[in-house]
Amino acid sequence: MKKILVLPGDGIGPEVMREARKVLDVVNDRFTLGLACEEALVGGSAIDATGHPLPEATLQKAREADAILLGAVGGPKWDKLDMALRPEKGLLGIRKALGLFGNLRPAILYPQLAGASSLRPEIVAGLDILIVRELTGGIYFGQPRGVRTLENGEREGFNTYVYSESEIRRIGKLAFELAQKRGKRVCSVDKANVLEVTVLWREIMEEVAKDFPDVQLSHMYVDNAAMQLVRAPKQFDVLVTGNMFGDILSDEAAMLTGSIGMLPSASLNEKGQGMYEPCHGSAPDIAGQGKANPLATILSVAMMLRYSLAAAAPADVIEAAVSKVLDQGLRTADIQSDGMTLVNTAAMGDAVVKAL
Repeated sequence: MKKILVLPGDGIGPEVMREARKVLDVVNDRFTLGLACEEALVGGSAIDATGHPLPEATLQKAREADAILLGAVGGPKWDKLDMALRPEKGLLGIRKALGLFGNLRPAILYPQLAGASSLRPEIVAGLDILIVRELTGGIYFGQPRGVRTLENGEREGFNTYVYSESEIRRIGKLAFELAQKRGKRVCSVDKANVLEVTVLWREIMEEVAKDFPDVQLSHMYVDNAAMQLVRAPKQFDVLVTGNMFGDILSDEAAMLTGSIGMLPSASLNEKGQGMYEPCHGSAPDIAGQGKANPLATILSVAMMLRYSLAAAAPADVIEAAVSKVLDQGLRTADIQSDGMTLVNTAAMGDAVVKAL
């Protein structure tokens, strides 16, 4: 039996998770996967219930799970809390505790949605990029950090951007291994012209590349990479970068596909245990209205099956079902276009189940 921890979270998280659970239940039965799902609290919902964004009971269940399926966390309700108690700290806490160092964010344009991209269809048609983001190091976790008052009374904020050789080597190895299963091209994104930490990053990537002679390595400064993603995104296969750069570039790449509501993600540790979640946030402005797109969460289920549970066949079936639903012209509000049929969150989930 495989244990799946389900964390619906906040905002639209519970809504999209309900639809993902429908899909997971179907493939669990059809393929006799033996999956057992258990729910727990994280983020704002956990703060409301326990006073903490990551209760110890949730963390213990996360450690025991074979994989974790997350909805979304956060919202303006909790914005005025101390930084250490905000909903996002629950998410960061799980990543750190489980060593989920490798974030995989695919940017795939379904051909049915080419018209929904902000770029011309000929620029994005056939887009299939994988961004591999280092997730547990860099400036988001570096010490020292904080806000201090100088002798003249002025306040100063400071953070530390730091990466060890082993952290760089680990994420590089993951990127190259994934590239071997794709187009065999890795572009490492850094800022080595001004940041010493990324000078080391580039050196280590060159060393890792020697172990993967079948994969082509290139380098690009992050500002140029941001421009190239808009100018000619199909030049990329696998992009590997640090925590902060990856955070920004993956959201940019998401919009090339028409909607961030279509994109799943995976965060993996060295044992293959992973947390899977849609790239979109908690969207509190539409929570409870049935407007949320559940497809990113459903596709996150497919990623979970493929990367943590060694179940590629049901993953393929889910992805094919999503494509079939798009062929049928069904659209949630974020991907709606002329001539398509607008459906709510539950109806989209039901459509995917029917297509299965």
